[in-house]
Amino acid sequence: MQDAASRLTDLAQELLGAPFPVRVRAWDGSEAGPPGAPVLVVHHRRALRRLLFKPGELGLVRGWVAGELSVEGDLYEVLDRLSSLVWDRGEDDTAPSTLLQAVRRPEIRRAGRALLRLAGPGLPPPPPPEEARRPGRGHRHTKGTDRKAISHHYDVGNPFYELVLGPSMVYSCAYWSEDGTLEQAQRDKLDLIATKLGLRPGMRLLDVGCGWGSMALYAAREYGVEVVGVTLSREQAAYARKRAAEEGLGDKVEIRVQDYRDVRDGPFDAISSIGMAEHVGAARYEEYAHDLFALLKPGGRLLNHQIARRPLRDESAYTIDEFIDAYVFPDGELAPVGTTVSLLERAGFEVRDVEALREHYERTLRAWVSNLEAHWEEAVRLTSPGRARVWRLYMAASALSFARNRIGVNQVLAVRTPEPGESGLPPRPRTWHN
Repeated sequence: MQDAASRLTDLAQELLGAPFPVRVRAWDGSEAGPPGAPVLVVHHRRALRRLLFKPGELGLVRGWVAGELSVEGDLYEVLDRLSSLVWDRGEDDTAPSTLLQAVRRPEIRRAGRALLRLAGPGLPPPPPPEEARRPGRGHRHTKGTDRKAISHHYDVGNPFYELVLGPSMVYSCAYWSEDGTLEQAQRDKLDLIATKLGLRPGMRLLDVGCGWGSMALYAAREYGVEVVGVTLSREQAAYARKRAAEEGLGDKVEIRVQDYRDVRDGPFDAISSIGMAEHVGAARYEEYAHDLFALLKPGGRLLNHQIARRPLRDESAYTIDEFIDAYVFPDGELAPVGTTVSLLERAGFEVRDVEALREHYERTLRAWVSNLEAHWEEAVRLTSPGRARVWRLYMAASALSFARNRIGVNQVLAVRTPEPGESGLPPRPRTWHN
């Protein structure tokens, strides 16, 4: 009788029409697959039951988060080899993954029965506790659901984020020089944003989605700006206020637990929105753009730093990634950069510059993964084994997505240009100061 690993790789080849690209070690200690390849370890047959009842990405992710699946060897290589089977999409990004195409083949009944025998009797276990409860589509992006989504992602303990992000506590794409450190790259990113916004002493800056306060503190300390930072995360707000007090910036930096839609004390000279607009959602994005436009003085600048996806031939076919929606950013949505620019212009902004930083985000994510792996035991202690696994998988897979140009990240500089049309920006691009 075949061992479990051989049966698994044979079934995978039958379903996929190609050899399984990584080596497999099963719960009985058996191994099969290409020699020398990194190893996908199936610790328990429960992982197969998850996959039977939820074929594709989410079934695999549940097994990973629960500790029923793991990897020996280079995680990036395993994800790269498996991406063509599970995560790669068709040219227009609407086709189902190869694995989901496979389960619709006629031979699925025979292979499915074999996999069911291998998985053993019983229903699939419940999802891991780290999986978010998601609202129905009609309830997405209300103030209440946005608050819960932000809390799910950010309120997992500030010490955990200190391990992953490092001393900068900046949770967005850094701006790398050739041989710089993560800390220097994050400082350079904050300075790039401050420079594009033309910050000067006495200005008022609104930092939307201020995180742990790094941009607010930098603008106040280095540019003499008065800052209002808003976040929906109470843990982030408490941390940012503590940092402001310790640096003696409490008179210049105000951190609020507040939805940007509830800010009423504009106008501001400048607005920074760094890694926040991904949470807004397509249905609310035009409202977001109009709200920020209304909060700016004439001549004020907006710096919108946002992850983007590739455009689809049929935009109505876009679906939110199951893994990201369930475990990372509930309700998070990505849009093509062209859509973002169009909606900002529709709200009244003049878009003056778009800078792509895609390669910078791959490097940033790899640095965060290295931080997490270097402090793995402490990260598990601070959160949970499942939460630490979510972050390792999410950041590594995202790094590959940026590297392969499946997603990108862009800084869009826009101005509320007053009549008769003088933007206040220098005539030569990328020389931001007047």
